[in-house]
Amino acid sequence: MRLTDYTDYSLRVLLYLAVQGNALSTIQDISQAYGISRNHLMKVVQQLAERGWVETVRGRNGGLRFVEHIRDLTVGEVVRATESDFALVACMPDQRGEHRPCVISPQCRLRAALQAARDAFLAELDRHTIGEITQPQGALAALLGMNGAIPILPVASAPMPASAPADGGA
Repeated sequence: MRLTDYTDYSLRVLLYLAVQGNALSTIQDISQAYGISRNHLMKVVQQLAERGWVETVRGRNGGLRFVEHIRDLTVGEVVRATESDFALVACMPDQRGEHRPCVISPQCRLRAALQAARDAFLAELDRHTIGEITQPQGALAALLGMNGAIPILPVASAPMPASAPADGGA
């Protein structure tokens, strides 16, 4: 199962804002931190605000911020709200209850196995809250370049150059 970019970006926005706490952020801040398109984030942020998960502040010094009570929101709840289809195969009912008939349905055990796997996947996501997965916040803040911090990126170690003699080589 692969989550859509929309769900991925929704989770990233919530994580970013949770780490920022009560401080206002802009879509541009989040876009730069993750290296993703500002345009892609605009629709995501609008719908997160409509759900009451993000507060938007209009005006010159506006932005958006995390709604504090959402720290207890589970990753599973976010995924369920942002994904449009959990039918892993065509014979499973989609969001509208529609499915494609299959000739082996009366004896098929695959659909039940896939349903159980999907349910286990979502149950695991339900065990983790947005607040929990943002810990430790300091480390995430540094990786996201918050508060003027320079993002910590893995660097391949290179051999140190030989130093020149102190006397200038004489």
